[in-house]
Amino acid sequence: MPRNESATPRPQLVNWDIAASTAASLTPAGPTMDPADIARAVQNMRELADASVSHVHAISRLDAARDLRDSELLIVDRASWAKANAQSFRTLMDPALDQLAATRPDLLKSASLTLGGSVTGAQLGAILAFLSSKVLGQYDPFVPSRNGQGGRLMLVAPNIIAVERELNVDPSDFRLWVCLHEQTHRVQFAAAPWLKDHMTGHIGELTSGLMDKADSLSERLGAAVKNLAGTRSRIAGGTAGTPTQDVGVPTQDVGVLSILQDPDDKARLSHLTAVMSLLEGHANVVMDGVDGRIVPSVKTIRRRFNARGKSRGPLEKVIRQLMGLDAKMRQYSDGSKFVRRVVGQTGMDGFNAVWEAADHLPTEREIHAPDEWIDRMSLRRHG
Repeated sequence: MPRNESATPRPQLVNWDIAASTAASLTPAGPTMDPADIARAVQNMRELADASVSHVHAISRLDAARDLRDSELLIVDRASWAKANAQSFRTLMDPALDQLAATRPDLLKSASLTLGGSVTGAQLGAILAFLSSKVLGQYDPFVPSRNGQGGRLMLVAPNIIAVERELNVDPSDFRLWVCLHEQTHRVQFAAAPWLKDHMTGHIGELTSGLMDKADSLSERLGAAVKNLAGTRSRIAGGTAGTPTQDVGVPTQDVGVLSILQDPDDKARLSHLTAVMSLLEGHANVVMDGVDGRIVPSVKTIRRRFNARGKSRGPLEKVIRQLMGLDAKMRQYSDGSKFVRRVVGQTGMDGFNAVWEAADHLPTEREIHAPDEWIDRMSLRRHG
């Protein structure tokens, strides 16, 4: 029988195994602890993650937070976080790669594809290794949990412990503070069940656009990987171990995210930037909505945490600038200002209209001009 060409597997354009192994080999070791202390810390984080749900419900006023049990909670080390994110990258990128194989089969005939996939996998692994020591926690909605419902809530135990030691703050208070942020992301996607597919679609379109406009397949893949790295480090969670900086409206074309963007790419990136700014801003507002009754040392934690960014080493500053992370984090500070302005004008219930439909999401312009979003939503202002 003639061979069915449609059944022929496409070449491995990104070697995901190399991505995971590279990340694991380059990931720096975490704090030294004896096994008994590790077990106690993991159990404490699990308990605090569970306890934080009711606090998020009280602050956010979202019914989706009531007794939320749809996601998988994972307490992970740095290498496991990197491996999990390689899996998430694959989930996000494979549809675009399949489309490329279907629409541009001529690009897949090169004998160098295997080598190119290995190189791109190594690039991704190096990026994940760098991020693995920076992220405190992350809610990943894109890879289903083992029970098939919701996503995965990950707390990166070595990083949480390292930062709480560095700041010399109460461990349980700091861990609960981090959990509040990550559980808020989990609640956001539960409150807006359409949001996962909405973001997946836009990320796929942006990835496809980047790959379709590069001069070679290797450039396509490299651009797509770096673009996703610039967004995945913060998308839908990923509390970084550094604070945001409160500055004016940033430019969009920063770091590697400026590569190969035509007007359509810029529009897609602008939309994703606005959505991520909203998600991070809302989580920060909920995180800061706690008081001494919930987190007794919260004022000390905030003050010391916000001072950490000033102590980065020169090499880390260069790497972050090349990846565009600092500029993107500045955009998330504008998300916090958007949420605070809307809540201050309309109350939390008014703000929660944002979760009702995709066309309720703010544009990037509205993130910087929240009154325009309030007017577009026809929300009633207090007073």
